Amino acid sequence: MYTKILLAVDLNHDSSWKTALPTAMEMARGGGGPLHLLAIAPDFKMALVGSYFSKDFERDALKHLYAELEKFAATHVDKDLNVEIHIAQGAIASEVVRVAQEHSVDLIVMASHPPDEMREFLVGSNADRVVRHSPISVLVVRG
Repeated sequence: MYTKILLAVDLNHDSSWKTALPTAMEMARGGGGPLHLLAIAPDFKMALVGSYFSKDFERDALKHLYAELEKFAATHVDKDLNVEIHIAQGAIASEVVRVAQEHSVDLIVMASHPPDEMREFLVGSNADRVVRHSPISVLVVRG
């Protein structure tokens, strides 16, 4: 039985949670544990883009992301579930795995878009990377 469930969401793309969130809520409810929601911001410190942002941009962006994820949880997650909010910054797949391990979750739930051969060839899939690198079970929900 899985008790601690992690759902990675991209608040800018409904497809990252529309079908995966109901599954994650059902799993969390069945296991009696918390539902961990995770949103990931890009790494603003990359040399290529870092100089274009103001000094406080990163801090403000992360605070904003946290607030948006709280609003998302209040709007979309069933009220009877215990929800824990997490934000991270960096590469999506590695941050999902890192946060899952840090919080000792039992199951990672991720949405996956229908395969697009050219996109997959060029950049790959975050869900695929998580599945390949995670020591924790991963449930990929097609939508």
